[in-house]
Amino acid sequence: NFTVDLDVKQRAIPKADEKILECAAASILAKVSRDRVMREFSKIYPHYGFDSHKGYPTKKHKEAILEYGLCPIHRKTFKHR
Repeated sequence: NFTVDLDVKQRAIPKADEKILECAAASILAKVSRDRVMREFSKIYPHYGFDSHKGYPTKKHKEAILEYGLCPIHRKTFKHR
């Protein structure tokens, strides 16, 4: 389970975006926002193709990491091999 360090009651709801309309809407908004951010990062780090795969571990993305290494926006825990 994942919790946020806030002083509010929390509970995990598996597959909440399939069950709760507000969660589904939040999921869509989060993806659209992330895609927009990744397109901007693609301008800063063009070798990685963030504009096409949005940071998902596609073959192209993995190949770019092997060739250029991790860039500053990559998670340090990202398993790229």
